[in-house]
Amino acid sequence: MDQVIEFAGNHPYLLGALLGLLVFAIVTEIRVRAGGSEVSPAEAVKLINDGARVVDIRPSAQFQKGHIVGAVNVPMDQLGQQAPDLAKHKDHTLLVCCDTGMSAGKAASVLRKADFSSVAKLRGGIAAWQRDNLPLEQSTGKTGKKSKKR
Repeated sequence: MDQVIEFAGNHPYLLGALLGLLVFAIVTEIRVRAGGSEVSPAEAVKLINDGARVVDIRPSAQFQKGHIVGAVNVPMDQLGQQAPDLAKHKDHTLLVCCDTGMSAGKAASVLRKADFSSVAKLRGGIAAWQRDNLPLEQSTGKTGKKSKKR
């Protein structure tokens, strides 16, 4: 023990770096766990085929340009108010997606606090979905007609 104290006294920068990395690792782990499980686009397809419901938290304009087939648009700023509207999907897994996967963790936390037990987020968001050449559905105009694009 005396050697550890002596080492720490002789190398304060190394000790500071070690403590900084330790704090960073703990904070990152807490943030990941709070956001829930992440799934890849391939795993998301399996979940969707098994009955998962996709909740797209992007603004409506981005949603209309292209979204996962069958997705429900609940913009992030309205998620707390519209969580009761999603109650009919409580028995299904909710798959939360955004542009790049950065906002989905916060949305998943909001849904968990609203008593949705099975919530996952799409790793990499719609960008990863497109990178894997998976289809998007596009809403065109005010008529609500939809078309598929790749």
